[in-house]
Amino acid sequence: MRITGLGHAGMFIETTGGSILCDPVMGPSFFGSWFPFPDNRGLDWERFGKADFLYISHRHRDHFDPALLERYVPKDIRVLLPEYPTDDLEVDLRRLGYDNIVYTQAGQTLEYPGGLKIMVTPLRAPSDGPIGDSSLSVDDGTASILNQNDSHPLDLDRLLSFSHPDAYFTQVSGAIWWPMVYDLPQDSKQHFAQLKRDAQNKRAMYYIEKVDAEHVFPMAGPPMFLRDDLFRFNGWGLEDDSIFTDQRQFLAHMRAERPDQKGYEFVPGTQVDLNDGRVEISQTLYTAEEIDRVFDDKWAYLAEQRDSRQAEVIAEIETRAEPMAPDEMLAALQEWWEPLLRRARTIRTGVGGNVRFRIGELDMVVDFPKAKVREYAGEECIYWYTIPADLVSTNIRDHEIDWSNSIFLSMQFEVGRSGKFNEFLTTFLKCLSRDRIEYVENWYAEQSDQTEDAEIGEWTVQRRCPHLRADLTKTGKIEDGVLTCALHDWKWDLASGQCLTAPGHPIRASRVVETASARTA
Repeated sequence: MRITGLGHAGMFIETTGGSILCDPVMGPSFFGSWFPFPDNRGLDWERFGKADFLYISHRHRDHFDPALLERYVPKDIRVLLPEYPTDDLEVDLRRLGYDNIVYTQAGQTLEYPGGLKIMVTPLRAPSDGPIGDSSLSVDDGTASILNQNDSHPLDLDRLLSFSHPDAYFTQVSGAIWWPMVYDLPQDSKQHFAQLKRDAQNKRAMYYIEKVDAEHVFPMAGPPMFLRDDLFRFNGWGLEDDSIFTDQRQFLAHMRAERPDQKGYEFVPGTQVDLNDGRVEISQTLYTAEEIDRVFDDKWAYLAEQRDSRQAEVIAEIETRAEPMAPDEMLAALQEWWEPLLRRARTIRTGVGGNVRFRIGELDMVVDFPKAKVREYAGEECIYWYTIPADLVSTNIRDHEIDWSNSIFLSMQFEVGRSGKFNEFLTTFLKCLSRDRIEYVENWYAEQSDQTEDAEIGEWTVQRRCPHLRADLTKTGKIEDGVLTCALHDWKWDLASGQCLTAPGHPIRASRVVETASARTA
């Protein structure tokens, strides 16, 4: 088996039973903010586009690049479609003309001539990508790999029952939230950025240890920010207030934590040949000296990329809609959002207050308790956003149902809040369709099932994490009465049951000695 790195989360897998093109992206994406790091334009995209299968792990635009697909990938290619609860990704692909759909089933193995076996494992929680993320398992008899990309699977035993992977490809540098765009003092931004990087390292190491593959390849980030207003947020940031750890930095961390683990840089052009446990690594695009410069003289490399690619930044801006008049924009958002708010009872309760949006000259409030969108009149707000009017106007024109997959991953906004991060608010802003709202409301309702408990140390707690239903006997750790779930670093005070990470999501817990006393009383 041969795996070639295509940049970011992209790879080209050649097997005894055919080839698979995975998550090919050249960008820029998210309103021109993200470019693959390092530059991947020099790859032989004509060759990679002639694959036997196309696999798009999820709808995020750093994994799904319509312009690249249109240019290089034939319409008759077989598309491995993850089994998601809504059909948004399928609709996107069919709109581009890709109708040769293979409907995969969660955790089920597909077998093809040549000994090729494929399994796609989807995740379906509201916080999994754009309402869905997935991993790809491939085995052709000569080797087995797991391409986890951005997904955070809960049931690793089931995932690894496909086969034990020789090589493991996984995200180590994610973008869940941006401390640098918040209305915070600079030292707080630096503190939160460090916590975010530490949490990402911790989660990546958790999976690396559990998967226990001989060979590990960090990927799926970081991006390059080549807009002038975002340039300083590359990597850890010019002022140490950004969140992206690169491949070389993570590999150094992994060696310190797990010295015997074999890890490799996986960048555009990296070629991995696997055969019966043996591995050979080569490079088809860059010299060793060029790769060293990318990582060791990163800011000079990024500056060259920025200076040479401004035409792409300008071209994206020219595709945006003209800013709408404030009254017209308000009316459009009222018509679009208010019917969704009325259906989103759990989300409204979870947000529990007013959220202010300053969009160009429009100053409006979303009143979640009352399911209303109206002009701002001095109300107290729990969150407040400042967003360029052309971004919102473009999303209205395109009826973009996921503002995380457009505006918020672009970093072209500012935000402040009183209190903790509110997951319900971010969920609403990426569920701006009736299908998504109804799915998420039903999903939240199902999370109230608390029928099974487990003992962890001196505590009896509900077995399933209130956040994303992870098995806390495998992902939970208790220190000083605080439970931490390793998957997303969420925390609970067990004495009170209160979630320390976000509003809502309480946990049921009691000390083992208290539980035993109750049984004998």
